[in-house]
Amino acid sequence: MNKLLSLLLTASLFVSSCKGKHDYTGQIKEIKSYIENGNLTKSQSVADSLKKLSDKYSPIWMTADSLKQITERIRLDFSIPENRVIEQVKALNGPFTVEDMQLWERNGWLEWRLIDGVKMYFNRAASNLMLIKSFHENRKRWQQSSWNEPEIKFRLMHTKKIYRESESGNSDPEPVIMNATYTLTVHPDVVPAGDTIRCWLPFPAEGHPRQYGIKLTNVSEKDYIIAPDTSLHSTIYLEKPAEKGKPTVFSVSYKYISCGGYTDLTERKILPYRKSSPQYMRYTSEQPPQINFSNDVKKLADSITGPNDGPYETVYKIYSWFKQNIPWAGAQEYSIMPDIPGYVADHRRGDCGMQTLLFMSMLRYKGIPVRWQSGWMVPPGAENLHDWCEVYYEGVGLVPADVSYALQDSEDKLIKYF
Repeated sequence: MNKLLSLLLTASLFVSSCKGKHDYTGQIKEIKSYIENGNLTKSQSVADSLKKLSDKYSPIWMTADSLKQITERIRLDFSIPENRVIEQVKALNGPFTVEDMQLWERNGWLEWRLIDGVKMYFNRAASNLMLIKSFHENRKRWQQSSWNEPEIKFRLMHTKKIYRESESGNSDPEPVIMNATYTLTVHPDVVPAGDTIRCWLPFPAEGHPRQYGIKLTNVSEKDYIIAPDTSLHSTIYLEKPAEKGKPTVFSVSYKYISCGGYTDLTERKILPYRKSSPQYMRYTSEQPPQINFSNDVKKLADSITGPNDGPYETVYKIYSWFKQNIPWAGAQEYSIMPDIPGYVADHRRGDCGMQTLLFMSMLRYKGIPVRWQSGWMVPPGAENLHDWCEVYYEGVGLVPADVSYALQDSEDKLIKYF
């Protein structure tokens, strides 16, 4: 009986100290270690325990909750058992040997993780393998493989028009009226009836030289807020209460004018950077964890560029290196990759956002100001989410750089590297 009372008292004191000033560093490290080693059931269990021992929405509760969500997302991304991935690869590649599969895994082309002791494959492992294998087996053919696709043909035609109009002095080449409608539906009863559902939908930003004439044409809620121009992301905010048994639908429509732009940097005088300016310091700084100057990033950037290269030469060399070394491939959930630039540098692949984060890390380390851009690519019939960046050249301004697209089918170097 005394032992039981002692245990209860000890547990009570432990809970009390956890809710007070307890140091959770050990538990957090434990969860992270379990995640890293693939012991996801244990990581989830410890995270749940830590949430119960801390005040809801406190910093430690939020950290534990985030780590639990990362655990769940790893399970979603790595959900394909070995027998099924073999079937998927055979369907795409044709017959292959055990030795082939072992080689692909050693090279990191066929991605897997141990999940609670079981070998599980990334849910895009088979399709990514085909992209990566094609790239490494014949890079020239890989570079040319997309040139006959309608989307890429349209891109080349559009690029040539923008180039010609820009060269003739047109400051707004190839203007296009864009009409967009976003709709977001929350399924019935996933939010308790009467609770307010808050929704942010993308909205075009004012003040950008390549888009203007922004006009809201329709919105599902009469009360809304459009983010001010100073906001990092331009959004429109809507809210409404959930109704029992009914979906909650938010919708917004708008139009704007989008135009192209071209800057021939070989013909422009690029001035020395004003390194004491706030803008220079902001856009050449690290933003851990996903814009970072790790030793791998530094070594890679230094191996590609020379000590006396100017801004244009530095950007051109690093951009060209990407075209020769980094193919596009489907991405894991970003939240489960603690170092995306390091992942791309190590695995030699990535989607548009992943490639851009390594590109930006390398440029900022070399003292080139660069800022993130995110939105849509909108070739007819092939609209999709997209990420890229803008590089700043003193005396010239911001110039877009899209590192994830293949070079274009043109003998004209200015078109090819547009």
